[in-house]
Amino acid sequence: MLSDPTGRQILRDRPRITSESLQLPYLRNLPENTVGRTYATWLDREGVSPDTRDSVQYIDDPECAYVMQRYRECHDFYHAVTGLPIFVEGELALKAFEFLNTLIPMTGLSMFAAVRLKPAERERLFKIYLPWAVRSGLKSKELINVYWEKVLEKDVDELRAELGIERPPDMREIRRMIRLQKKREKELLEQKSA
Repeated sequence: MLSDPTGRQILRDRPRITSESLQLPYLRNLPENTVGRTYATWLDREGVSPDTRDSVQYIDDPECAYVMQRYRECHDFYHAVTGLPIFVEGELALKAFEFLNTLIPMTGLSMFAAVRLKPAERERLFKIYLPWAVRSGLKSKELINVYWEKVLEKDVDELRAELGIERPPDMREIRRMIRLQKKREKELLEQKSA
């Protein structure tokens, strides 16, 4: 963050991301394709709030503690901008992206949770979302240096382009299509056996 002008400004200002500081009712009323509206819509769809992040503990250096707190508080912006949901498959895809973007070790270590995935989910993660994470994570600007509070009214597609973030395939839509396909297959089997 010290090597980036915006990162230095964030470190000087030390803003916090809370439902009070972001005024969620205001964000919900922004035009549809703005960063703020995209963020608020994502929070509402996933049933989370900016206030659910625990405070950083066990880091004695105040600046390092703030950087980790900022990282935690910005995580949902990363979700919103990429469109990735909070179920395990989405979290793992985002953690892979974050690791390649920030090199924070704990984000890479979280990839071991892939063992919890069902075989089809694991296959999607390795065939679709990890390749996306590698491409986007390595080529995008460091997201820790985005002053989210100052880009809330910006067009989200413009921001993605500026940051070099390729949007991954819609995970919810893929899962929905698979469920529909399985339902159709089941109905066909039932019709054949009737």
